[in-house]
Amino acid sequence: MKKLEKSLSLPAVIAIGIGGMLGTGIFVLPGLAATKVGASLWLAYLIAAICILPAAYSKSELATAMPSSGGTYVYIERAFGPLFGTISGLGLWIALVLKCAFALVGIGAYVLVVLDMDSAAVTKSVGLGFLFLVFLLNIVGAKKAGSFQSYAVLIAVLVLIALFVLGIQNMDQATPFFAKLQDDTVKLAGYKELVFAVAFVYLSYSGVTKVAAIAEEIKNPNKNLPLGMILSLFIITAIYILISFVLTANVSLEELANNYNPIHTLALDLNISSFEINEIHVVGASIAFIAVLTLLSTVNAGVLASSRFPFAMSRDGLLPEFWSQVHKKFLTPINTIAITCIAIALVVLFLDVFEIAKLASAFKVMMFVSVNLAVIVLRETAAQWYQPKYKSPLYPWIQIFGIISGIFFLVFLGMTPMLAIFGIFILGAAIYYSYGKNVMRSGVLKNYGHRPALSIFGKKDQSKTEIAQDIKTASSKLDPKIASDAGAIVPLLGNETSPEMLVEMAAAIQSKNKIQALNITEIPNQTDLDAFLKDSPIENSLKRRLSRLSDSQKLTVDFEAVVTHELSDTINQLSSQSSCEWLVMGWDGRPTTGIFIVNPIGWLLANINSNLALYRDNGVRYVGKVLLALRPGRKDKNFIGIAKNVCEYFGASLTLLHVVPETSATTETIKHRSEEKLKQSEVDANVLIIKSSDPVETIAETSASYDLLILGTPEKDNWIKVLFGGGQDRFTERAACSVLRITLKD
Repeated sequence: MKKLEKSLSLPAVIAIGIGGMLGTGIFVLPGLAATKVGASLWLAYLIAAICILPAAYSKSELATAMPSSGGTYVYIERAFGPLFGTISGLGLWIALVLKCAFALVGIGAYVLVVLDMDSAAVTKSVGLGFLFLVFLLNIVGAKKAGSFQSYAVLIAVLVLIALFVLGIQNMDQATPFFAKLQDDTVKLAGYKELVFAVAFVYLSYSGVTKVAAIAEEIKNPNKNLPLGMILSLFIITAIYILISFVLTANVSLEELANNYNPIHTLALDLNISSFEINEIHVVGASIAFIAVLTLLSTVNAGVLASSRFPFAMSRDGLLPEFWSQVHKKFLTPINTIAITCIAIALVVLFLDVFEIAKLASAFKVMMFVSVNLAVIVLRETAAQWYQPKYKSPLYPWIQIFGIISGIFFLVFLGMTPMLAIFGIFILGAAIYYSYGKNVMRSGVLKNYGHRPALSIFGKKDQSKTEIAQDIKTASSKLDPKIASDAGAIVPLLGNETSPEMLVEMAAAIQSKNKIQALNITEIPNQTDLDAFLKDSPIENSLKRRLSRLSDSQKLTVDFEAVVTHELSDTINQLSSQSSCEWLVMGWDGRPTTGIFIVNPIGWLLANINSNLALYRDNGVRYVGKVLLALRPGRKDKNFIGIAKNVCEYFGASLTLLHVVPETSATTETIKHRSEEKLKQSEVDANVLIIKSSDPVETIAETSASYDLLILGTPEKDNWIKVLFGGGQDRFTERAACSVLRITLKD
């Protein structure tokens, strides 16, 4: 497969990021925002940038995990599934449509101010004329326009810097710092106006994550992508703050209110030059020309990007094929471009400018919230394929902050944006169930979150009929011969310290003398399984090593390589279609740290038909001394029997450990009962009783003298408690030797 050339350096990434944000955010929006918040406009830009920072970090992480995926739509679809992918694709499309419409109104305003005209109808007509030009450019393919736009952005930045320098020298010191215009009088702005303005100017930063779409073309993307995205955000924030500061300090609030061309107004009020040609202010006209070019680039990029969302959704089977048709000559998605431009035109004609900006900001806030949620879902469900080269700092707190702040600002934008977002959810769901419900893909949340995680929060258990149906369906997907007569199944997921040691643990605890080892590779739903039919070097190495282990230990170890879209389902299928005693898996022993469990273990404990053994490999390669730590329970005898098998396999000695409270007076009774159980099990072992108020620390210290710690799970401990930091997790995490944690099915 051909790959794009990695030609974009860090300065280029920064330039693209700035270009994605510079446009409506400074050339049009300040006048509308100042209507609400007045002279504290600079503060609104600053707070908005802080609240958008989590989305920038999240998008950087997602882009390094899926560098060629194509943007926010795919990230959300991969995390939440096709239904939410449809909703997000529709939301992203509408957000860009609204942004383009807003920019077109700005273009019309800057053109008319040069011509000394003031007409809302003519302003919109001029904007629609430029929209037709953009439509033609997108149909024929405007490859050369990119460099021209870059120069326009550079010139715009230089002009804005010059305006700031001049504005600082001429600002009105008498203007109240937090003043706003109300009923033609100047008053101080309150926190409600400020919060609304923050939500309103979100639109200004909508392009901060646009550079992620070209991650595949960036040199050293793991470093340059997040750095470029963050630096461009800081630079554009500085521009917004400085320009809005001098704008409100030099232009009266009466003149600035509802002004669609505030930068032109600033230039005139500064009296930079009175030079005129044919009664046209040259400096003002030049600034208007730069504004038009910058806004035009915003519209062009917006149409280009927005038309690709329904195109990609159609290719994914979520929209009719009509949306993915390509022009025979120009090879561009003509239908989606045309419909996108028609939608932009309708917005320009029938919506108020202020409402356009408000709705566009609302949809962008929704997308930023979704991006932060996607990172949490992908991290916490620990999808095997999700391996970002860059990880967001301060996870998950910065994402949680981005989500909460986004929802907070959505509420302050008012009822209309909330109803619009609700309408998008309804329309997206209707489109999905009309066209996309048969798509054979599912999101990570369903694969890993729905079953193993959401059940934690009270999801009712499946009925026996549903479970039987699941098993029937699952069994049809795999070769029924795999693991059909194995005593233990050992899934190898690629993160094991020693696959051989894991297989030996399985051999030690099972009784059938046959092990089924499976190297399981999980790939994204979008990837064809057939692409992985050829054995990899890792698979060949595992097969060779396990074959040698089989010969040396006189075991029967079957090895199979399985490629799947759903890791937890595959493991359950193997367990369901076999009569094995054990499912043996490697485990790092960590308790969960987030909303969802970090692996499918919770679901396995609740659903598999066999016993479960979790092995934490701490690097021990010789097992000579085994420590069995138990609390009183009805399964003690069973655990002793398992420990006996392990000791016989490795030729090791066994010590049975009891940790009792310091005030306990029943140590002799406990010792006697333990010795009786050992005698009944025909096990030669020592009994060790230690009084302690801290069993975790005691077992950790004791384990330093042993090679393997076996932990049983008494019946009174449910799996939810175990996975969420109940005793066993802490024991496993603190142990100084390798740990084998046993869960026996009833």
